[in-house]
Amino acid sequence: MNNKDTGLHVQGQSVFTGDLNLPEHSLFAAVFTAPYAHGKITQIDYRDAEKMDGVVRVLTARDIPGINQIGNVVADEPLLAEEEFTYIGQPIALVLAESHKIAQKALAQIQISYEKLPVITDPREAYQKGNIIGEERVFSCGDILAQNECAFLFEGRVDSGAQEHLYLETQVAIAIPVEKGKIKIVCSSQSPTAVQHAVAVVLGLSENCVESEVLRLGGGFGGKESQASTWAALAALGAFRTNRAVKLTLPRKTDLIVTGKRHPYSSDFRIGLDKNLKIIYFEVMYYQNAGAYTDLSGSVLERTLFHATNSYFIPNVKVKAVSCRTNLAPNTAFRGFGGPQAMFVIESAIYEAARQLQAPAYRIQQANIIAAGQRFPYGMKMQENNAKACFDETLRKYDFEKKLQEAKGFNAQNKFLKKGISVMPVCFGISFTTTFLNQASSLVHIYTDGSIGISTGAVEMGQGVNEKIRKIAALTLGVSVDRIRTETTNTTRIANISPTAASTGTDLNGNATLLACQEIKNRLLCFLPTFTGQGSESDYAIVEEQVLYQKQAIGLDWNQLVINAYLSRISLSSHAFYATPGISFDLKSEKGSPFAYHVCGTAIIQVTADCQKGTYVIDSVEVIHDTGASIDPTIDMGQMEGGIVQGIGWITMEEVLHSKDGRLITNTLSTYKIPDILFSPKKISVHFLEAFDPSKGVLGAKATGEPPLMYGIGVYFALLNAARAFRPELIVPYSAPMTHEKFLMMLYDNPSCVSNVG
Repeated sequence: MNNKDTGLHVQGQSVFTGDLNLPEHSLFAAVFTAPYAHGKITQIDYRDAEKMDGVVRVLTARDIPGINQIGNVVADEPLLAEEEFTYIGQPIALVLAESHKIAQKALAQIQISYEKLPVITDPREAYQKGNIIGEERVFSCGDILAQNECAFLFEGRVDSGAQEHLYLETQVAIAIPVEKGKIKIVCSSQSPTAVQHAVAVVLGLSENCVESEVLRLGGGFGGKESQASTWAALAALGAFRTNRAVKLTLPRKTDLIVTGKRHPYSSDFRIGLDKNLKIIYFEVMYYQNAGAYTDLSGSVLERTLFHATNSYFIPNVKVKAVSCRTNLAPNTAFRGFGGPQAMFVIESAIYEAARQLQAPAYRIQQANIIAAGQRFPYGMKMQENNAKACFDETLRKYDFEKKLQEAKGFNAQNKFLKKGISVMPVCFGISFTTTFLNQASSLVHIYTDGSIGISTGAVEMGQGVNEKIRKIAALTLGVSVDRIRTETTNTTRIANISPTAASTGTDLNGNATLLACQEIKNRLLCFLPTFTGQGSESDYAIVEEQVLYQKQAIGLDWNQLVINAYLSRISLSSHAFYATPGISFDLKSEKGSPFAYHVCGTAIIQVTADCQKGTYVIDSVEVIHDTGASIDPTIDMGQMEGGIVQGIGWITMEEVLHSKDGRLITNTLSTYKIPDILFSPKKISVHFLEAFDPSKGVLGAKATGEPPLMYGIGVYFALLNAARAFRPELIVPYSAPMTHEKFLMMLYDNPSCVSNVG
């Protein structure tokens, strides 16, 4: 069945925020931002900017009628800096002009004087100086003294870098004044309610005076979960002060500089094993680089702790984490939300243990895969055996032992070209770890011509959530999906919307839609005995748009049923609410069951490295993944392939660099590179696990948004194996991303192997 959204995209008919026709006399906004990473403002002069032809007004913090605050979780982030700025790109003033070009030109006419203050960009330095957000958190289980009983004990350091979201559609918002002081915001946000709240706070309005609408996104990946609120609130401020519609669009380079990234981490680990390769003890300290303000850092940090042990059962664990405040743009949500950073650490620890024990890393992985009934460090029991099933099936289906032998033979015959293979298991929890966010509503209307409209809180950003919701409704009502339209996401139709994030969009909104459709369907079935004069409601069914009585068609189709129900004053609308059952977490004890279920899978990754040039290619990524009873396998396959490549980008080539004074160096698409078709794996093979346990997801399906990204981590260890085939005594670093340059330097700028260069 064709995805309606895909059809619109390929025909160029999809409408995004930037495509909307603006009201007459609309203004265009540009943002003047901090030129240095940390400073005290002594003077700002925008008189020359306001004198320019076409410039209507320049706004600063003193023009905010409400509260100068947009902090999503913690109220620590001003919309416009007043006395002090804390990162390059922090908004200070808003220019409103008759055109986008004029607004951008006016920025150069604003003069700012400031006193430079100390700049910190490293999380460990921030921690040492006490610049932390919130409190240090600890997840633990078992006995810390268990490390003394380990036959082998290893320790090391792991660093993982940031990652730019690089959505195709940059941050954009349109604010339109409406009668009686109301403001309508159309923007590119994963969280319409967060936008509504931020605008209401900044303008001093009640939330029912702010309408927030999202058409669809040209990509999000977490970068528009919280940070879209900044640009929406600025556009709203401009509209409020001028009583004219305002459009704010960030140019690509500006978007790169002023928005936060995936959180970089620096971590220290200790891992202990017994003689049978069982992991007895695991300890980590995570230093998270939060950037200048809290944003979603606390929640990202929490999910790191939840995924500290990935797919493994470890009886004795102590993992600590702290969010460190630095002078970078506030880092934010990114696909995986702290999970990839944690998984990279545990996989690095396992690899280091394997290296020193001269044992294959996959043997340690296989010996410790978590099984049903075993507990994670935060107290939740693993509900299924899908982690082990995926691991074993991956090795069997893709003939892992044969691949090892072939790589060994290839490496023996080639001096500089070396193949590396790794195994990457993934276990990822599905739900918001902030329990109250696990709720959603759906409003379903059936019109008298039999067509159906659905409004939910889900935001379509290319992940196919609208198509899945249409399919859920079609299956529930017994009609063709072609009858169904999903509406834009709007806070006047669906209130109190949780973000479309955490891989929960289909689970939450799909379940709410299912409940709403079931309610309408039950009304129709109850109506039928009265209408036909025979049987009871249990005798009837709606299948392929035909009414069946005792499994036989009676010549009554969907259209006839709907119109007759309407004429009999049967409600054809329903608003339903869904809250994920059985989840909870106690912050005091750091124990609970925060997830509805876990998604598991395993990948085998093969690479070929040219150890003379430092270049490499990714030969294949082969995966067994548990997606449950997939609602749409084609959409899920697209999510798998896209997630894998995005994860590979993070771990290999997407290097975010800042100068010591906090300036983004990789601020253009010529200096920041994402995987293209030439760099992507030559082969991606994904098979969905066939023998899976029943899922708690909607209609038995499981989420596929975030878990696939973590398979990309395995490329790092495949590269290390290729490097060690060339330099067996290589002391390997654990610092991602592994760019071609870093790979070459690792081979030849390493004390353990320089003398062995041949």
